[in-house]
Amino acid sequence: VAAQTGHKVTMVDIDDAAVEKAQKRIGDSIQRIAKKKFGGESAEANKFISDAIGRLTISTDAVSSVGSADLVVEAIVENLDAAPSHTIFASNTSSLSIAKIADATNRKDRFGGLHFFNPVPVMKLLEVVRIPETSQETYEAMCGWGKAMGKVTVACKDTPGFIVNRLLVPYMYEAVRILERGDASVRDIDTSMKLGAGYPMGPFELMDYVGLDTGKFIVDGWHKEYPDMPLFEPSPLIEKLVQEGKLGVKTGEGFYKYNKK
Repeated sequence: VAAQTGHKVTMVDIDDAAVEKAQKRIGDSIQRIAKKKFGGESAEANKFISDAIGRLTISTDAVSSVGSADLVVEAIVENLDAAPSHTIFASNTSSLSIAKIADATNRKDRFGGLHFFNPVPVMKLLEVVRIPETSQETYEAMCGWGKAMGKVTVACKDTPGFIVNRLLVPYMYEAVRILERGDASVRDIDTSMKLGAGYPMGPFELMDYVGLDTGKFIVDGWHKEYPDMPLFEPSPLIEKLVQEGKLGVKTGEGFYKYNKK
């Protein structure tokens, strides 16, 4: 998304196989967007694809890659000592504390959260998270970058789950509790929320799409931090499904069964 909106991007991962796999996925995604935007094979579509891919560099060397970076967005463990002093660090975490991640650096004024939503090329929202130490200049720069990529930015303090997941995760877990009590079936709960509340997916469909292990990781972390919060109570059924390897769409079975093809 950044590359196709005029930004020079270096994508770093742990080895050649990882970056090459990601580069192929990104190339396929850009081609789909070009087809949707310009229709079929055309000079405009081909230029859009070549320009976007031309702005993307891949690397397995984080230290050299951040040498001239204006912004580092992490989704993995970072080497925080490598970048120049002007660089803004941002985490794409959906649930961890931005302040605790920022403790690893001595530049908290240039640290914040940039939480994108999956799939990023389609979802318009970007949560911009600031800690008390985040400078106004850093906050405005993160918002400006998000808007330059065509995202709608919303501001939030460093609270568990920020805005969307703070509402969404307890909602999904409450659906599981309804099921655990035997009050309604998976199918009927999903149908109710789609037709009664107008949601595009029911809570169980959404959990399967996100991954039951991902949801469990988020709730386990919140429960450890806030053990007296009823909304953050783990679910025995989720625990059981994860132990059985039934993680949702990615494993072929969660609350529903899927054709792995």
